[in-house]
Amino acid sequence: MQKDLSSLNWDDLKFFLEVARTRKASSAAKRLGVDYTTVSRRIGSLESSLGTLLFEKSRTTGFVLTAEGQRLLASAESIESTLHMACEQVSGSGVALSGHIRMGCTEGFGSFFITPQLSHFVDAYPAISVDILPLPHFISLSKREADIVIALERPEHGPYVRCKLCDYRLRLYATQDYLDRHGAIDSSAQLGKHRFISYVDDLAFSSELLYLAKLLPGASAGLRSTSVIAQYTAALQGHGLAILPCFLAAQDPRLLAVLPDEVQITRQFWMYCREDLRKLKRITLLWDYIREVTELNAPLLLGNTADTRFV
Repeated sequence: MQKDLSSLNWDDLKFFLEVARTRKASSAAKRLGVDYTTVSRRIGSLESSLGTLLFEKSRTTGFVLTAEGQRLLASAESIESTLHMACEQVSGSGVALSGHIRMGCTEGFGSFFITPQLSHFVDAYPAISVDILPLPHFISLSKREADIVIALERPEHGPYVRCKLCDYRLRLYATQDYLDRHGAIDSSAQLGKHRFISYVDDLAFSSELLYLAKLLPGASAGLRSTSVIAQYTAALQGHGLAILPCFLAAQDPRLLAVLPDEVQITRQFWMYCREDLRKLKRITLLWDYIREVTELNAPLLLGNTADTRFV
């Protein structure tokens, strides 16, 4: 990288960043709105300007950064962040409060709580567009799959700003039809004879999801899924009991809480983003908004009400 950089096209760094994050030229092309050959040509141009190989290309693993590519990645991300900040500082507030944000979130919370709240956010700030990714798996900030992430666990490492977002509660739920056919459940000692709907243990993306084994060791799960929404849908069929978040199940009158005072689990959500992005005004705005609406809806998240409130 000691080569004269007069021939360097700085725009090529944008293509480099997308390929580094996606590991696929085709995926980078989609995100940049160009074709595959353009991405490939831009990467070749950058490597030629720097006089070094930035990626090892493989049919199985895609574009893998070389040691030189890894060093460039850190600098390129710093340049990207500095450019975003510079644009905000020289622009008016209208420009600063515009742009695009991608938020990653756990599936149930993202679908049943965050998405309705974001609908109100984009109404209030029409110049800001938001992608919500409610996915049943880990979302990577290092690959820029999202700008803000809401997760079950506190990130221990990385250049992140993080905060505990809220506590939330889970309870055991069943339909009235299930209880009519199997009899009322008056104590936890009776639960051993019932079948449950739960997670696929070895495919759960977090140990925090393995409620059933911790709550009722030896309990039988007749139907398992990696998706909490699938578990919720299955519970509505009336063939088993399911441990579900109150913010999801309590809003549905077809589901009844079983032993609500005796069988309950409290978990936390954490929100985090990269340190450089946290300084952007649109990120700050959404960050503060999410904190405000979760605090406002603490009774819903803890299962004390079925009503959702909006700012």
